[in-house]
Amino acid sequence: MQIGVPKEIKNNEFRVGLTPESVSEFVNRGHKVLVETQAGMGIGATDDAYRAVGADIADSAADVFATCEMIIKVKEPLAPERAQLRPGQILFTYLHLAPDPEQTRDLMASGATCIAYETVTDRSGGLPLLKPMSQVAGRLAVQAGASALEKAKGGRGVLIGGVPGVRASRVVVIGGGVVGFNAAQMAVGMHADVTILDRSPAVLEKLATHFEASANTVYSTRATLEQEIAHADLVIGAVLVPGSAAPKLVTKDMLSIMQPGAVMVDVAIDQGGCFETSRPTTHDAPTYVVDDIVHYCVANMPGAVARTSTYALNNATLPHALHIADRGWKAALNADPHLAAGLNVWNGKVTCEAVAESLGLDLTPLADALV
Repeated sequence: MQIGVPKEIKNNEFRVGLTPESVSEFVNRGHKVLVETQAGMGIGATDDAYRAVGADIADSAADVFATCEMIIKVKEPLAPERAQLRPGQILFTYLHLAPDPEQTRDLMASGATCIAYETVTDRSGGLPLLKPMSQVAGRLAVQAGASALEKAKGGRGVLIGGVPGVRASRVVVIGGGVVGFNAAQMAVGMHADVTILDRSPAVLEKLATHFEASANTVYSTRATLEQEIAHADLVIGAVLVPGSAAPKLVTKDMLSIMQPGAVMVDVAIDQGGCFETSRPTTHDAPTYVVDDIVHYCVANMPGAVARTSTYALNNATLPHALHIADRGWKAALNADPHLAAGLNVWNGKVTCEAVAESLGLDLTPLADALV
């Protein structure tokens, strides 16, 4: 199969779909890989590094989209990229379609077969291709939040871990999944006063066992959420509903009870955000202020640490990408129901229930696409 790797064009997105090491795996199996020139520079991978493992280098993204059977990316395709997709072409990348009707319509119109990293599942019901970026984003959320808390950046002017004689910052993590767990790990490591909210007793028990006295665990209700954010210096939104838009847990009215200069980091912004006042930002201008509360809502947070993120992502996506290349998408998905869960759009139709429900679109049963 001819595999294409275009350069990411989203603002300050330095990751790349395949590392040179991953490309070598495709080449060793007899596949051809076409990489757009300079695509890997954000992770320190030169064109020569790709050539050394057998890839060809394309002068433009247009060449990649025009000639390749499967396009492997990191972020959702932007409008100029979506316009180059064609019927039957495979797109394997993050899509996050639930809050994005425009992208969904364009992908349907393209006729491409679109497989989303974030809805691929595993035997335990987890999201293995989302997990590595959730780990990065959770850890990065504390790092970014700590920076935003600096007075010169509009924050309260507090140090996450405090110093002897001055209390540590209060960090509230909403959601105890992969993002929340990793955020809490970082915050605890920086000696913050950490509280994690979740609605699953099993998750809370697991967190309490892991962190013991290092972090507080609280069952999440509207009342407990308000109590915790009222005294928080940093609030991290780490709530995910697989394939669906994130619920708006912190409303605009709640901002009035928070401390001026407090920071909110919305890691769920790719799925629409879990704060009512969230809107996507970029690494160039990562924060804005609403009612004296600093909001950090960068939609591609892991892109800030592109090398770590790309290698972590490839570790998870490579086996699935090779499976698709070796067998063709239909045979690969028929053989692996967990990979099949990643199919979001096929032949102009939506095949992911959560996406169809979120956008009010007709759902085509997955089985129809796999016949």
